[in-house]
Amino acid sequence: MPRRNFAEVLIGAVVLLVAAGFLAYAIAHSGRTAYSGYQLYAKFDHIDGLGVGADVRVAGVKVGTVDSATIDPKTYQAVVGLTVRDDLKLPKDSSAVITSESLLGGKYLALSPGGDDAMLQPGQTITITQGSINIEELLGKFIFSASNLATAGKGGQGSSSSTGGSSSGGTSDGGATKGGNTGPGGGGLPPLGGSAGGKSP
Repeated sequence: MPRRNFAEVLIGAVVLLVAAGFLAYAIAHSGRTAYSGYQLYAKFDHIDGLGVGADVRVAGVKVGTVDSATIDPKTYQAVVGLTVRDDLKLPKDSSAVITSESLLGGKYLALSPGGDDAMLQPGQTITITQGSINIEELLGKFIFSASNLATAGKGGQGSSSSTGGSSSGGTSDGGATKGGNTGPGGGGLPPLGGSAGGKSP
């Protein structure tokens, strides 16, 4: 029994050491990572989901990282600092877009090189930008629009049913008018009984 208890304690200690190693590795490789290159900046209205250490990509290939994210106190825009590797020169009319890897994945900064002959110099700002898209907000707008369409459809069906009831009522009135024309007091044909009595002597 003591040997069994010792073996269980030893196995538990090994599992804890392995878990601690994975945790240390995850902490060391998360957040900001060093990337050699030159510094650029870009301003956005929204950077939801884009954090420090996110990838900077061109045509889907990683070419740098996001170094910082601050707020401009004058314009209230988000100022993103990014590092791009030295061997990649970007034209001045290049654009920066915050995009998602997938519906549930993280976000990265996608750069689209322009066609200008002049190149961006270290410390300059990318002026053509597009902020991140809030998927939750888009879903909320879609659900709200769908509910409004459903409500409008129900209202149209109710008015159509009301119109049909008025039409059938008019047919009923028409039947009553016909009955009045064929009665004894009407201007129509006389009753069958009166016609038979006229034939008797």
